[in-house]
Amino acid sequence: MRVKWTVADDVWNLTFLLDPEDEITGNCSDGAALELRTNSCQIRLPKGATNGANVHPDLLAVAAWTVVAPWTRQKVTFDRPISPALAEVFRTHWNVDAGPVGGDPRSGTRLGISYSGGADSMAAADMFPDAPFIHFQRISHPRVPNRWSFYRSDVLAGLAQETARETGREVTTVQSDLEFLLRLPRPGYPEHHAVTVGALLLADELDLGGIALGYELGSRWLGGDRYTHRYSPDNPMWSADGKWGRLMSAVGLPMVLPVGGLSEPVTMRIAMESDLAPYVRWCLRGDRSGPCQKCAKCLRKELILAAVERRPLRTALSADSTPARKWQEPPPYGGQETIEYGCAHVPGIEHTPFAKAAAHLQATEESTRWLEHCYAPAIAEIPERWRKQVDAYIADKVGLMTEDEVRRVETWGTR
Repeated sequence: MRVKWTVADDVWNLTFLLDPEDEITGNCSDGAALELRTNSCQIRLPKGATNGANVHPDLLAVAAWTVVAPWTRQKVTFDRPISPALAEVFRTHWNVDAGPVGGDPRSGTRLGISYSGGADSMAAADMFPDAPFIHFQRISHPRVPNRWSFYRSDVLAGLAQETARETGREVTTVQSDLEFLLRLPRPGYPEHHAVTVGALLLADELDLGGIALGYELGSRWLGGDRYTHRYSPDNPMWSADGKWGRLMSAVGLPMVLPVGGLSEPVTMRIAMESDLAPYVRWCLRGDRSGPCQKCAKCLRKELILAAVERRPLRTALSADSTPARKWQEPPPYGGQETIEYGCAHVPGIEHTPFAKAAAHLQATEESTRWLEHCYAPAIAEIPERWRKQVDAYIADKVGLMTEDEVRRVETWGTR
């Protein structure tokens, strides 16, 4: 793989050419099969944010890698020298020859938050009230038609800016068309870590020494291989010692998962009790007036919110509607621990689209109590400079799991 960056007027253009051994089909780190559609994308930074002289080559290399990794087989050639430390991570953790080599490493001091506006990233933001937000906004690609136009990235970006105006939080929005590189039914990230391209390109400008992401207990510890849903301490995508963790650390921007030990019900509670609650938005289709309340994501999040608030489900969707179809089948389900919690805590669940799922799962308040506390190993893997703040927050607002509850995490998917 040969990679080249050019920049003009705060727009970074990435182009890449495949080597003979590379292929247009590949796999994301979570196992998803991907097919390449085109070979260029752009990242638009805020006006005057940076220029080609002050973005470290290691940052450009990793930003490009979040895009080209699925299709690279043996070698990646960047357009400027990278540090020996970064080249070594490519060699040892990716089995890829990366170069040219000859640069110096970089570092930073501040923690930035990859901010989607959803409950998980809001919970992370509540732990770090002074951390800047970097919001990723999808924009159209000049050569690829947008067949998923109902996705309102403009609304999400507008809410991010409203958060900045109303709360005083530092918010930077980065726009990119990289999600259109894939030949899929819908646009998507080549690697999940591509959501950090803005943070990578702005890391020197913002003096970032870490990037916080809102991946919670299910994503970090219970994901396993794609959709197998089992305890996965060595998760290659989010483990601090995994190939992505090592790569991000090598460029002085280690991944920080402040809510990595918390379930979705807990992050939902934290988000809705925080001063950021008015700006929480998980729906990708709704306009500025609110969520659409008609999509599968709205239905799932309503289950979590109703469980947290201990109230009946509020939805007009029926069990035979398309968004509810998966809940009419037997498990396993994606994020099953969360569905169990919702079914156990929503009054009248037998009269909702989740009735059949609840009957299959037979979850109770007692059987799901472990999801109300924090899995301590998630705190231990947070870089030391931010660990104490997370530890104190968890002790004050959540509490740690008991030994029995820890056992529930570490035997997940084995029985």
